[in-house]
Amino acid sequence: MLARRLLSSRLQSLRPFSSETPRVLKPGDVLRQTRIFTDEDVLQYSKVSHDSNPLHFDSEAARNVGFEGRLVHGMLVASLFPHIISSHFIISEVQTTNLRVNKNRYLAKFKTSCFKNGELLVLEGEALALLQTLIMEEGHCKEQ
Repeated sequence: MLARRLLSSRLQSLRPFSSETPRVLKPGDVLRQTRIFTDEDVLQYSKVSHDSNPLHFDSEAARNVGFEGRLVHGMLVASLFPHIISSHFIISEVQTTNLRVNKNRYLAKFKTSCFKNGELLVLEGEALALLQTLIMEEGHCKEQ
């Protein structure tokens, strides 16, 4: 009886607050976000990072070394991943590749990718996140 009450109590705490049916994060899930970086974004990042490489500001310099135009700083693009993992939105994508229980939390490993114009891969890597739950609601990972 006590075990049933504890289980019932735990299940109730996992219910979403909206009428949407929650999804449980699993390997293979893909979370995406779209973002277009502005000239101001690039300028502000350049100021903070002290990276004033002409490839980020001069289209001609970028074309002279084989690019279509100016480049957004790679680390600025990579800054999208923590936001995707915690809430979900170049186009960036995070795919769950591994999940492990770690005490009362979950260690999630993600494959990360960013695409220019939705198709040209411009950045890829991996990210690890410690999650309190695997329940996603309306395309967002929900912390409970």
